[in-house]
Amino acid sequence: MASTAVAGGQVLDGSNPTVARVRQLIGGPEYCQDGWSRCWEEGVTPWDLGQPTPAVVELAKSGTLPGDAATVLVPGCGAGYDVVALSGPGRFVVGLDICESAVAKAKQWSAAAAADASLFAFVAADFFTWEPPELFDLIFDYTFFCAFHPSMRPAWAKRMADLLKPNGELITLMYLAEGQEAGPPFNTTVLDYEEVLKPLGFVITCIQDNDVAVKRRQVL
Repeated sequence: MASTAVAGGQVLDGSNPTVARVRQLIGGPEYCQDGWSRCWEEGVTPWDLGQPTPAVVELAKSGTLPGDAATVLVPGCGAGYDVVALSGPGRFVVGLDICESAVAKAKQWSAAAAADASLFAFVAADFFTWEPPELFDLIFDYTFFCAFHPSMRPAWAKRMADLLKPNGELITLMYLAEGQEAGPPFNTTVLDYEEVLKPLGFVITCIQDNDVAVKRRQVL
């Protein structure tokens, strides 16, 4: 049975013009490739740190990630910083993004960072329709679940279950937002994850606070 470890993330304190613009560009509940491409073209990418997420770096150093030819998926990988951070000997990471310009940036950044390209790959495809050659030992979700309109969350959960091996693990790093107009771009709570994952057999094994949260995301 698949399990999920949820790492508590940042608390956001209200609406934000950038978040509003993201919502406007993606155009509603549909997961729109054109909308996300426009975000990258306009530079409306508040999720893009320009570097790996500190919590991901800590996770990669922790020694708790699967190894021994493990495969990892990072959906909605954007510029790919976390893909490279999670990769390592015995662990191959696939970064998936619906936006071709994001994948192009990921390839460019990883090459400039002199990362070992044999340990990861980037794919431009739709998470909901893409068929990988094999299932994954681990899926890492960060700024992905929160990007979907709430009506799409059951489909997100079903796809996670389909892409994981039977004993695989889902790790999510989530935002906890205050107020219904906060983002980014949609609010999430622990209950939101539980409601869509538990019916599919996921068992929450760990929930912990993220003590290395990026400061500007804490107040976005």
